[in-house]
Parts: sequence; C-alpha cells; structure tokens
Amino acid sequence: MSKKNPPALPVRIRRETFGHTIRKDWMLLLMLLPAVLYTLVFHYLPMSGLVLSFKQFNYVDGVFGSPWNGLDNFRFLLISGKLGTLTSATLLYNFGFIVVNTFLEVLIAVFLNEITCKWFKKSFQSFIFLPYFISWVVAAAIVQALLSYEYGAINKILEIVSGNKININTTASVWPTLLVTLSAWKSVGYGSVVYLSAITGIDPGLYEAAELDGANKWQQIRYVTLPALLSTVIIMVLLAVGRIFRGDFGMFYQLIGNNGVLLRKTDILDTYIYRSMLGNSNLGMTAAAGFYQSVLCFVTIMAVNALVKWIEPDYSLF
Repeated sequence: MSKKNPPALPVRIRRETFGHTIRKDWMLLLMLLPAVLYTLVFHYLPMSGLVLSFKQFNYVDGVFGSPWNGLDNFRFLLISGKLGTLTSATLLYNFGFIVVNTFLEVLIAVFLNEITCKWFKKSFQSFIFLPYFISWVVAAAIVQALLSYEYGAINKILEIVSGNKININTTASVWPTLLVTLSAWKSVGYGSVVYLSAITGIDPGLYEAAELDGANKWQQIRYVTLPALLSTVIIMVLLAVGRIFRGDFGMFYQLIGNNGVLLRKTDILDTYIYRSMLGNSNLGMTAAAGFYQSVLCFVTIMAVNALVKWIEPDYSLF
C-alpha cells in the first residue's frame, strides 16, 4: 500500500515594503523625480483653475474667493450661435491632421527602414526633421513669400504656365488643403521617429522566415512590418484623439490672423475664443471655454478607447 504524499504547504511570498523599495531603487526614483514634479506642477495643479469656469473672477478676491455665477461664463459660446460650427471645424481639421500625418509618418518610417545607403538615409531624415524646429511665425513668412500674389514664386510659375494667379489671402477654399499640407510638412518628420523605432524593434527572424517562404520586399512590408506597427499606430492615434478638440493655435493664428475673408473656412474654437477675449479680459470665460474643450476631448478619447478595447483589448490604453 503506497503512502500518500502530505499536502504541500502554501508558499508565502514576502512583499517588499514601500520603504524597502525606496532604499533599493533610490537612484532610479531620483531620476524619475523631475518628470513627476513637472507633471504635478504643470498638469495637475493648474486643473484647480477650472473652478474659474463657474465664478465671476476679480483680482481682489482671487481664484477661490471670487463669487460663484453658475453657468454664466458658458453663455458667450452659446450666444454667438457659432458653437456647433466651430466645434465641427476643429474636429474636422484635427481629424484630417491625424489621418494624413499618421499615414505619411508610417510611410516615411517604412521607407527609411528599407534604405540601405547610410548617407542618403541620414540626409533625408535630417531634411524632413528640420521643419519641426521652425516656428509657425517663420513658417507663415515662408508661405507668404511663396504664395504672395505679386511676388510669390509659386504664383510666378502659375502665371507662366496657365496665365492665372491665386490670391491666398482672399481665396478661402484653398486653405483647408493648405493647412493640412503645412501641418504634415512640419510634423511628419518628427512623428516618423516613433514608428521607425518600432520597426527597428521587430524580430529580424520574422523577415528571414518570410524571405525563406519566397516573400519579396513589398510582401515583407505588408505581412510583417505593417502588422507589427499596428499596436503603435493605434496608441499614437488614441493619444492624438485626446486633443482632437484643441486646435493648433500657433498654426491657425500665425497663418490666418484676423483675416475675415478666410475665417469662414478656417475659424476654430481656439482662435474664436482668443479673439473674443481680446475685447473682454474675463478670465472666467476663458476658463469656461477651456473646460468645454477638455470635456469634449475626455468624452472622445473614452469612447474611442472603449471601441478599441471592444475590438482588440490588447491595443487599448487602459
């Protein structure tokens, strides 16, 4: 008769205390401290200023001492009758930026990864990366120099070829396409770095296996590179969606300014709020506008993240 083995005793896992973790990893935590302080000071503490959205601010009583005024600060957005138009314009412009920029960033990253000539690869990457460091003030001057009705180089070429010129300061219909193009010109080089880094992290064995199966370069890109980039693309798009109701104020204001002819096609929430605040220094209204945009961004990213989580949980942010 065989003897039964005695039941195994449960193994107790000793959990490290918070103090022990600090003593063991104090150097790593010290390196993390500047980023934590930056996030707290510039991202979390300013959120307390949202209380201004519901107050009649005055400098004597301060932010928390000023009297409450309910939803009066939101009234200027509703009274204008432009809230729906401005919101949809901001959404559509940012949607165009996200789609076009993401496509070009992935395309350029794949292109750079396939280049074997090192000097050309470095030169091309530096060339497309350079516009990221150019301010929108300088970019606006470049646009005016190229597209000026009287002396612009592009208009000179159009005049020679077709005999016609385009006055961009009075032709609102060209600006949606022009703004999307300029956004891509300025940010695609920087954004492609993320996808290029993701590509370099792909296991080389996958390409070797595909090559042994007879796959050419295009097939390797289609069946190996692009599927491996999918998770990175989704995460970057989700992060961009979090700001989809916040326009690039620097770009729109420097390129368009207060040109009333162009505003019907290019006005967004940020520029409209700025122009409204020029004649009214009520900080409560400014806070209300920012609060409205933040709520829209929060709802959008939660909805999109829930959709991604429902389709493929591994690709969601949380």
